[in-house]
Amino acid sequence: MNNKPKYHLFKNTKYALSGLKHVLKTESSFRLELFCAIFIIAGIIVIDTSLTNKLILLVSGILVLIIELVNSAIENVVDLVTKEYAPLAKTAKDIGSTAVMFSIILHVVCWVLVLI
Repeated sequence: MNNKPKYHLFKNTKYALSGLKHVLKTESSFRLELFCAIFIIAGIIVIDTSLTNKLILLVSGILVLIIELVNSAIENVVDLVTKEYAPLAKTAKDIGSTAVMFSIILHVVCWVLVLI
């Protein structure tokens, strides 16, 4: 069974925007990180450093948002599979949260190294 639709640029963009709309409605962590990104981007623009450093800060900041989206997808799939408590379901969600935490730590480390 193949559940994968044929690639179509406009339909795939529509699916992506639908996912973004859903995550903005349902995921408070993503909304908070997106709100923080506004100030982070402003800081990147204002900071007096090289373009390379600015790009490192921007990419590491966007990485946090990407990992949060992947974590939200993992949590949705786990919730689809089981609504009851299951140790493996908890582990999957915890690992997704750990990935988000590591991406945030990476972003903070990048800021510290750029500012030093």
